[in-house]
Amino acid sequence: MQVKKITFTRPIWAFAAFGVLAWNIPTSIKAFGTITEAGQNAEHGRITRHALACQPESAPGSCFEEKTLDSLAGKPGSFGAVGGPDRGRGMLTSFAHCSAGDFLDVSGYPRTKAEANAGLAECRTYMVENLSHAVTDAADLLDDQNEIRPREVSRTFGCIYRGSTHGRAKCNILAHMGRILHASQDFYSHSNWVDLPDDALAIDAKNPPGLGQRGAAPWLDLRITEPVFPDGLISGCFDNVSFLDENRGCLYGDDGAHRVRHADVAKDTGIIDPEIGIGSSKRGAMNGNFRRAVEAAIADSADKWATYRELLIATYGAERGAKMICALTSDEPVKSCKKGNL
Repeated sequence: MQVKKITFTRPIWAFAAFGVLAWNIPTSIKAFGTITEAGQNAEHGRITRHALACQPESAPGSCFEEKTLDSLAGKPGSFGAVGGPDRGRGMLTSFAHCSAGDFLDVSGYPRTKAEANAGLAECRTYMVENLSHAVTDAADLLDDQNEIRPREVSRTFGCIYRGSTHGRAKCNILAHMGRILHASQDFYSHSNWVDLPDDALAIDAKNPPGLGQRGAAPWLDLRITEPVFPDGLISGCFDNVSFLDENRGCLYGDDGAHRVRHADVAKDTGIIDPEIGIGSSKRGAMNGNFRRAVEAAIADSADKWATYRELLIATYGAERGAKMICALTSDEPVKSCKKGNL
């Protein structure tokens, strides 16, 4: 897998205030939530925990111990790795959130189907690139004698999930995994993969078509190098105006017709714990769409971690790969990742 340097250089909104904190951005434009205020309920963190928290029946390496999971999923007062894309200029990149894939098969629509597909494909490419980086960075976890490098897994100073440098190998890998998980979870919130539209209304920009699927999308399986793009898959539009007010912007034509907006597709907010409830967005509240999106996001999040584990074994071999996985999932890897415990 070719490694490409990832830079956030493709923002779709030309705002200068890249340093604006996430909670100052209108809630309508966000992904699954990251914090527990401003209409959000830490949906990203909750989905990540449902997918990757250890249970009594969990297989070794398939889940994260408590403190490492806090770093990945976030906790009160912390965005965690999965919340990183909702900070700074990461908020302004369509590919980090599987946005900018809007299309409707009506005369005069300002984007072609191919352009919409390309917008979503860029999001998948972003996940693949981060996966590749995470595999490469794993080499720094162990020394030449296959022993864990204590400095590279230390929790002493915590991880910093901003920019491109996070301090240590484990932090760097968790940062890449956070970006992958965030994007894949947003795919189910922002696209129409799971959606059932309002069957009492005609299909149009405000009631866009849905694919009505359940579970993880095969197109997002990162093991597949050339997946078939799902016919009819879309996500919502953003432009400079709708970024701050989704009741405006994303218009076209002399009469100001609406494009398919983010708000017309998004299922970002709702109750997940103690059980999945009804979504609070218009699209999420209808036909169980929020539940369908959350369930698919949980399944796919677990699969993304499984994909990474498989790549570590394939790249570094069974013994070295298993120790890397233990180093990433354990809170005290130097103590716990002995040969007999892997």
